[in-house]
Amino acid sequence: MAGAAVLTGIGLLADPRMLDGTPIWAKPFKFALSFAVYCPTLAWMLSLLPRGRRVGWWAGTVVAVACAVEMAIIAGQAARGHHSHFNRATPLDAALFSVMGVTVVFLWLGALVIAVLLLRARILDRAQAWAVRLGSLLALAGAAIGFLMVSPTPEQLAAGGTAGPPVVGAHSVGVPDGGPGLPVIGWSTTGGDLRIAHFFGMHALQILPLALVVLVALAPRFARLRDPRVRLRLVLVGSGAYAAVFALLTWQALRGQPLLRPDAATLLAAGAVVVVGAAGTWAALRTTPRTGTAPRTAAPVTETVKEHVA
Repeated sequence: MAGAAVLTGIGLLADPRMLDGTPIWAKPFKFALSFAVYCPTLAWMLSLLPRGRRVGWWAGTVVAVACAVEMAIIAGQAARGHHSHFNRATPLDAALFSVMGVTVVFLWLGALVIAVLLLRARILDRAQAWAVRLGSLLALAGAAIGFLMVSPTPEQLAAGGTAGPPVVGAHSVGVPDGGPGLPVIGWSTTGGDLRIAHFFGMHALQILPLALVVLVALAPRFARLRDPRVRLRLVLVGSGAYAAVFALLTWQALRGQPLLRPDAATLLAAGAVVVVGAAGTWAALRTTPRTGTAPRTAAPVTETVKEHVA
């Protein structure tokens, strides 16, 4: 995927063709970058498994193959000057989109198996365990948003005729795809856009574990963070807040509302998430250390491995 990002990046610079007002290689480039972050994160999570590694290896292989097939079709359609997603204009376009649909299901199921293995795994650092588990579950929910995009809109059904609509599904809600969008990322500025929640949910896989890394890095300067119970509670609060924002972004998009033009109901819900999240953080930081004992610090990786082996 890193190699694909380089090649599609060259395409962005060298190929002047546009599709719906967007450089034709923009989508393959973004997908290559996304997969280049997603797959190594899953690989790292698989390395945390004390058992079930054989099953995890097969699940990871399914995910890798599915990503490769998806990337090949997306880049191939860009080279042809055709849409890769929702495109049923010709028999070949329809067949390729159907293959993508099947590979996405396999990708999701492979990631689900890995999430189940992580839920069952005995990872010694409980904060790390729950950051990884909840990150993988939220990433599954984010990926599942893609299934909402493939249903035909009422306008597509009306324009389809006897042969069926040439385009089935859309990223946008309430407006056609390809309209005005945010710079670079292209999210709609005139209607709802399911890609926002899709993106936000999937990257919980990286953001929640990275948030824990930050907490551990700050522990030498802040005594409260040296307590593993505090770190665990902060991870749970942060994961809950992340899930709430993901739900809010999904709800906003399904109502056909642009990200940067929220109505009163969206602002009220966002305010509630901020208040509850802040209260949860305050409560997590008020944990009292055990009487007569110093707060525990995170054990080095080598000591954690030795303890687990013992």
